Amino acid sequence: MTDPDLAVPSPEGWLNIADGIFHNARRRPRHPALIDGARTISYAELAVLVTRTARQFELSGVVPGDVLGLALADDADHVVALLATAWIGAVILPMDVRWTAEEKLRVASHFGARLVCVPAEGDALPGMRTLCFDRAWQQAVRDNDGRCTPVRQRAHPAVLSLSSGTTGTPKGPLVSHGHVLARLFIYSVSLTFNEADRFMTATPMYFGGGRYMTLAYLFMGATVVLYPPPYEPAQLVAAVAQQRINAIFLVPTLLRRLLELAGGAGPCLPGLRLLISSGSSLYPEERRRIMAGVSPHFFNFYSSTEGGGISVLRPEDPDAVATSVGRVVFSAEVQVVDADHGPLPAGATGHIRYRGGSVADGFHRDPEASAAAFRDGWYYPGDLGHFDADGYLHLTGRAKDMIIRGGVNIYPAEVEAVLAAHPAVAEAAVVAWPARDRGEEVAAFVVRRAEVGAPALIEFCRASLAAYKVPAAVFFVDALPRSGMGKVLKRELAATLPPHD
Repeated sequence: MTDPDLAVPSPEGWLNIADGIFHNARRRPRHPALIDGARTISYAELAVLVTRTARQFELSGVVPGDVLGLALADDADHVVALLATAWIGAVILPMDVRWTAEEKLRVASHFGARLVCVPAEGDALPGMRTLCFDRAWQQAVRDNDGRCTPVRQRAHPAVLSLSSGTTGTPKGPLVSHGHVLARLFIYSVSLTFNEADRFMTATPMYFGGGRYMTLAYLFMGATVVLYPPPYEPAQLVAAVAQQRINAIFLVPTLLRRLLELAGGAGPCLPGLRLLISSGSSLYPEERRRIMAGVSPHFFNFYSSTEGGGISVLRPEDPDAVATSVGRVVFSAEVQVVDADHGPLPAGATGHIRYRGGSVADGFHRDPEASAAAFRDGWYYPGDLGHFDADGYLHLTGRAKDMIIRGGVNIYPAEVEAVLAAHPAVAEAAVVAWPARDRGEEVAAFVVRRAEVGAPALIEFCRASLAAYKVPAAVFFVDALPRSGMGKVLKRELAATLPPHD
């Protein structure tokens, strides 16, 4: 370390998301911070790497407030670049290393990136300054003295997390150091992170969940093992056991693949004390199967890129509330409101909104989107739901996905849950089907696990749903289209619908 005093918090507390690295380098310098394949980096070594990489950014012309695109592999260099960027007050723009050059250039240009960092084998982007993390860069990092100038202000911007894909105009909530630090408290209080854990980063750091949880565990002084995809479920199970992992974050798509691997002889990840999932809703039956076949210590985390944690369904929560996303997390305030933004009582469905120290203030360079989603200090994620009498939050779907049939609101999640309860149904997705007479009809897309016909499923729905909620048609597909985080892409399904008679 070049300046031990940097590890001492100011009277206002921690001010930069990299502060914890230097604090841990002082109190437990030899403790493993990062394990990347055969490479192990202690906290003392990580502190040096961060300051020297930060200094090399400065020597490359980076100043506080500059946006740095990080299109890097999911390795230790990526983690160091995240921390170094934050340390000198530049703004992290996460980019997927798998994007094409055109996609990278579009996103970097839209957010005004000063430069983009790419791996040693990466190509320069036309018209955009590119820093290649090749041998020359690594040597320059080793040779400099690490004397950089940190920015330690909680209100200073830290991350531009993309909340949509690369098609069209992406939205980027501007998350400050204070917002990120508030998310760390949510992880420690509501998700029980602690410094004794060995956490495996098994999702790309381009995604918010893997990135923020990795930073949180390093801030606390735990050990983070990098195990990025692609891998087969059996390989992940073996790696978790070999590395003595007790905490991991996995998207629902991967959990479903692990369920296929589980053989019914107990959980396939028995050493975990903490299995976290986020990104899309799970059916109650899936929760039961995950707790039996993957790990009983399953936390289903409802969160957003813009605001961090909202609620969590914990393993001890009863099966009777498995249709919910749990209770509100520590430090968040969540309400369900009507169209006039007035709070609704328990049981009434409306728009979900929330606020707290982890919530961004708006979208970068997008005043129209900011005005639509951020109002009077509240963030509206676009989800509909209701609270029950015991404080559990239930999602009924996206506001944009709500079906209005003959003037009556239909929430897809309710119909999907009924379909998923049929023993022959593996997954279901319900979308609006434009219809001349009633405006919209209900269309269901189903992935089967056993032979069943559409008439049988429609009759099954009639037993549990009001007549107006019953699907007008069921379409069978081999798989539901999903985003990288496992969310069903309903727009793609809707685009395949034939004209309604």
